[in-house]
Amino acid sequence: MTSSTPSRGAAMWALLSLAIGSFGIGMTEFTMMGLLPDIAAELLPQAWAANQEDAIAQAGWLISLYALGVVVGAPTIAGSVARFPRHRVMIGLSLALTVFTALTVIAPSFGLVGASRFLAGLPHGAYFGIGALVAAEVLGPGKRAKGVAFVLTGLTLANVVGVPFGTFLGQQFGWRSAFAVVTGIFALTTVAIFFFVPRSPGQPGRTLRAELGVFRIPQVWFALATGAIGFGGFFAVYSYVAPLVTDVAGSPTWVVPLVLVVVGVGMTVGNIIGGHLADLNLRRTLLWGMALMAVVLAVLALTAGWIIALFATLLGMGLVSSALSPAIQTRLMDVSGDNQSIAAALNHSALNIGNSLGAFLGGIVIAAGLGYAAPAWVGVLLALAGLAIAVLAYRMQDRSRGGAAAESHRHIEPLPFD
Repeated sequence: MTSSTPSRGAAMWALLSLAIGSFGIGMTEFTMMGLLPDIAAELLPQAWAANQEDAIAQAGWLISLYALGVVVGAPTIAGSVARFPRHRVMIGLSLALTVFTALTVIAPSFGLVGASRFLAGLPHGAYFGIGALVAAEVLGPGKRAKGVAFVLTGLTLANVVGVPFGTFLGQQFGWRSAFAVVTGIFALTTVAIFFFVPRSPGQPGRTLRAELGVFRIPQVWFALATGAIGFGGFFAVYSYVAPLVTDVAGSPTWVVPLVLVVVGVGMTVGNIIGGHLADLNLRRTLLWGMALMAVVLAVLALTAGWIIALFATLLGMGLVSSALSPAIQTRLMDVSGDNQSIAAALNHSALNIGNSLGAFLGGIVIAAGLGYAAPAWVGVLLALAGLAIAVLAYRMQDRSRGGAAAESHRHIEPLPFD
């Protein structure tokens, strides 16, 4: 089977294989957040005994290290392998995810677990980026955002099923058991990609140096900054969702997996809606979505003490954030010129800079004694900053068009939110 002529059934098997891997990535990235107290208690016993808030904030560095791995790995790996057949690259990436996640299961100390999380993050962005290109080939022209959304479906479903299950499993049998399950999922992904993802020639002749030329495009930097800073708001809250539920809302620990299910439902619905809206009007989806994120996080900060309100606002947070993801990735692909492989992966670098930034800033305000609801206010500021960057990017793009074309565009869209 070739990538240009897949049957309907073959295409669905290929997309399902990619979605299994994104499901595993969703689990390995987000299960950590629900198990931070358990991880801190085991790996940082002295800090836990002295001050649990400080220990949890320190354990949050594991989230940041994974995100750092994504940031480093996405452009370097995607740019380096652009010339190779994409199905072989995907096999290699899923195998790397299998091995590095297994290291998390067996690493005996906080430092080694941190190193394993960094390594596990390296293939993340390239997997999604190149997987999105494969999905776009399978689905055909005119469906780029839908292709991106399909690859992300596994990740969003992980937040409905995988992350709550992993959190529950980790609470009952130790946090390492959750990552053992993830290791098995990645092993299954490797086998599925080998058999079902169609062969694709890649881009022969492309080099890392050529791909890195994408960084000479100003609009690429604006798109990256929009995702990195704007999405920091989501991660500032989600990184500390477990103590938010137990300490702020006063609910028992068994409620945490239920909250994660609700967030995952929001992300799944948002991903579907976002892919559709981005294909209809990318600008409106991006700008209004970022503004709505700030509103939702502000409401969350004000009402987090009531568990029902917390459920509702976290549902909204998951929905809006996931609706934005296909829009940001499509925006990057639009402004990247011929550098599609690295552009598709850079979206995940941007989002994981947001992951790292949000977890870091959220940990700072918690360690400062401002409480577990304080990261939501950090999130509001980050979402507004992301919105401002996106508005500025579109304004500059409109001005650069010049002459009659720019004038015509202003008559159609006089405001960036139109």
